[in-house]
Amino acid sequence: MGYSQDTICVQGGWQPKNGEPRVLPIYQSTTFKYATSEEMGKLFDLEEEGYFYSRLQNPTNDVVAQKICDLEGGVAAMLTSSGQAATMLAVTNICEAGDHVVCAAKVYGGTSNLLAVTLKRFGIETTLVDQDAPAEELEKAFQPNTKAVFAETISNPAGVVLDIDKFVKLAHEHGVPMICDNTFATPINCRPFEFGVDIVTHSTTKYMDGHAMALGGAIVDSGNFDWDAHADKFPGLTTPDESYHGVIYTQKFGKKAYITKATAQLMRDMGACQSPQNAFLTNVGLETLHLRVERHCRNAEKVAEFLKNHPKVAWVEYAGLADSKYHALAEKYMPNGTCGVLCFGPKGGRDGAMRFTNGLKMVAIVTHVADARSCVLHPASHTHRQLNDQQLIEAGVLPDLIRLSVGIEDVNDIIADLDQALANV
Repeated sequence: MGYSQDTICVQGGWQPKNGEPRVLPIYQSTTFKYATSEEMGKLFDLEEEGYFYSRLQNPTNDVVAQKICDLEGGVAAMLTSSGQAATMLAVTNICEAGDHVVCAAKVYGGTSNLLAVTLKRFGIETTLVDQDAPAEELEKAFQPNTKAVFAETISNPAGVVLDIDKFVKLAHEHGVPMICDNTFATPINCRPFEFGVDIVTHSTTKYMDGHAMALGGAIVDSGNFDWDAHADKFPGLTTPDESYHGVIYTQKFGKKAYITKATAQLMRDMGACQSPQNAFLTNVGLETLHLRVERHCRNAEKVAEFLKNHPKVAWVEYAGLADSKYHALAEKYMPNGTCGVLCFGPKGGRDGAMRFTNGLKMVAIVTHVADARSCVLHPASHTHRQLNDQQLIEAGVLPDLIRLSVGIEDVNDIIADLDQALANV
């Protein structure tokens, strides 16, 4: 029996048997006991499933991964220590030195830096592309050694809604998977697999946790990409892994090959695992995700309308507004709403933005986004302060841009605080 998203949020993953805890337990153990060496040996041979060390797998983590997998409609998922770790493992699971990635330019700054700077030092090249460009322009970014396409369903912080169909078509025409970060939309508002995306990543630190308590990330595989059909591009999945008894992941694990390799090989070697305590807290957040996302979106729409009509505001970008250039894409891919994050520019440029943020009382200035409490960030003076105005514009971050994460408080209180802060502009 298939359940709705709302029910999966509350009851997915943990299915207790008679006499077991009703609430998901925290398996706070690094290691697990077996009676014989032969039994443990089968686990190391990937002949049987089970637990032996929490860097690779942990019962609490696996339950939460399964819930996220079910919400996205995938076949397998894994948790990571952070959203950054999820991006890193998702890409390096299929890319190695000499390979190339096409990535949307307007993504989270940490993501573009990871791909274009850090992984470049490891021999993986990345071309950043304007996701709003026509397919003919995007086509020019692909190379014979391109192994993946990466983008965000809703970009952080610019609020760009991805034309998923356009990107999926290009990726598949070149025989590579489409990887989408679905952090802002969450599977409540967007299910990328339904539009042909192959792999989804999340920073569970954001809406999934929802309380700014637990760092975490997740990778979900649709199971739909045919690695064997492009075997020459993905030898890590389609040829023997000599570091694991010569296993060929696609042959042994079928649709679960991608996540199995990421766990058995990359998590084993890189160790970017999530703690069971954080997985437990993330699960508590997931139980109300469907309720919070609806409230975030409803509040954000009212705030966006207020800002749009405010005399001290120069511009607003929120795909939920009817006059947004991304409204049609949002209606197509996220008909029930986008997210609670919007961008706007107070009048007065960078100075006006600083005056506004300094005048806030309830809405906090924090290096975070997408939790229950309303908060703001001025990238030009915070996360991107090393860039000059021209570099900011090239990165898709205007000098006056304010990223406002609208929380689930009373929307009238949120608007009142914004209004009094704008009086300083």
